[in-house]
Amino acid sequence: MDFSIVSDSSCNLLEETIDEFDITILPLTFMVDGEQYASYVKGRKTDLKQFYDMIRDGKTITTSLPNIQDSERSITELLDKGRDVLYIGFSSGLSGTYEATSALLEELKKRYPERKIYHVDTFGASLGEGLLVYKAACMARDGASIEETYQWVLDNRFHLAHWFTVDKLEYLWRGGRVSRSSAWAGDVLNIKPVMHMDDAGHLIPVYKVRGRKKSILGMFEHMVDSAIEPIGEQTVFITHGDCEDDAKFLADKIRQKWGNKDIRWNYVDPVIGAHCGPGTLALFFLAQQR
Repeated sequence: MDFSIVSDSSCNLLEETIDEFDITILPLTFMVDGEQYASYVKGRKTDLKQFYDMIRDGKTITTSLPNIQDSERSITELLDKGRDVLYIGFSSGLSGTYEATSALLEELKKRYPERKIYHVDTFGASLGEGLLVYKAACMARDGASIEETYQWVLDNRFHLAHWFTVDKLEYLWRGGRVSRSSAWAGDVLNIKPVMHMDDAGHLIPVYKVRGRKKSILGMFEHMVDSAIEPIGEQTVFITHGDCEDDAKFLADKIRQKWGNKDIRWNYVDPVIGAHCGPGTLALFFLAQQR
């Protein structure tokens, strides 16, 4: 592989996967009661259970983009080593991360005219973004060129299904996704939304059900209806906001139905988790359409 894959911490990949493919991660940041933290630090595992406990305790959490100077330093290190760069980024429909990083890369193209520099907006988030990064890394490892890999991501980003549910609408209200009255009424009535990411990279409520189990089964049914065959051979990713038992329940349903051998799950990172809260559960797979 003669090029490097760069993403950001919102891709939510496991540290082992990042290390296996030597992926460069640009960390978004979050603040808890005024103290700033990086959402990803290479070689250091954040205690994400503790992070979600802080949300439950009512801590004030805000988020921000990657530090542009740090991003520039990380990417120029690759370019100075003679590496070409493919950046696969967090949805521009949810964050300014892609816009800021792609602008930086356009400037670096002028400074490094001999290098190939590509960037692509996944219009995705969490392990939906991460699944595209993972597939691209597998292609690169197997000998695909940077152009072939870039084109595959472009061709498949709108086939990467993102299905979400949350445990409390209160956190979506805090993030500006639902009204305060809707959040209050929904939580009182045990209403759970089933949402997906649309082609513009926005998180869209599709319908509501009463009860947690129904919302999880609703995501599973969307996979039944839309996943690309052969479904059992797909790599499937799941993320959770400190509700690993629910992630395991969903993974078991998928295994029982199709026998998938490669199902992986991880925590939702702090930047996304701050906006959707504990109990978030998300399912990602390749589908006929999002």
